[in-house]
Amino acid sequence: MTKVAEVMTRGVQAIAPDDTIRRAAELMDELNVGALPVCDGVRLKGVVTDRDIMVRAISVGKDSSCAVQEVASEPVEWCFENDEIEDAMRRMERLQIRRMPVVDSEKQLVGMLSLGDIAAWSDGEVASTIGAISAPSVPDR
Repeated sequence: MTKVAEVMTRGVQAIAPDDTIRRAAELMDELNVGALPVCDGVRLKGVVTDRDIMVRAISVGKDSSCAVQEVASEPVEWCFENDEIEDAMRRMERLQIRRMPVVDSEKQLVGMLSLGDIAAWSDGEVASTIGAISAPSVPDR
C-alpha cells in the first residue's frame, strides 16, 4: 500500500495567522498555489485558500490588511504522512476538499496532498475522487 508521504508535496510554504490576506494572495501568486497552510510556528492552525479570501473577505468588504486567521478555513482537516493514500483520498471525497495538509507523528506540518499529487500518482482511480470532490455541494447558509 502507498503512503501519503510517497505522493504528497513536501517543503510547502506556510503563512502565520496574523499575516494579512494581501500577503497570502502574494504568496499564492509567487508559488502558483491556491491554498496555504496557516501555522503558528510549526503547529498547523488552519488553511487559507484563494476562495476563502474572495468569499470571506473581498465579497464582504474586508480590507486587504485583514488577518489571515479571520478568513482561514477551520477546523483544519489534515492527514498523517503515514496514512494510506486510499484512506486520504476517501476522506477528501467525503469532505469535498481539493487539498489536505499532511503532518508527522508529532502533528507538525510536513507537506500538502492535492488532487494534482493524486493525479500524478494515480493509475486512473483518481477520476472517482475528482468526481466526488467536484460534485455540487449544499450551501452552508
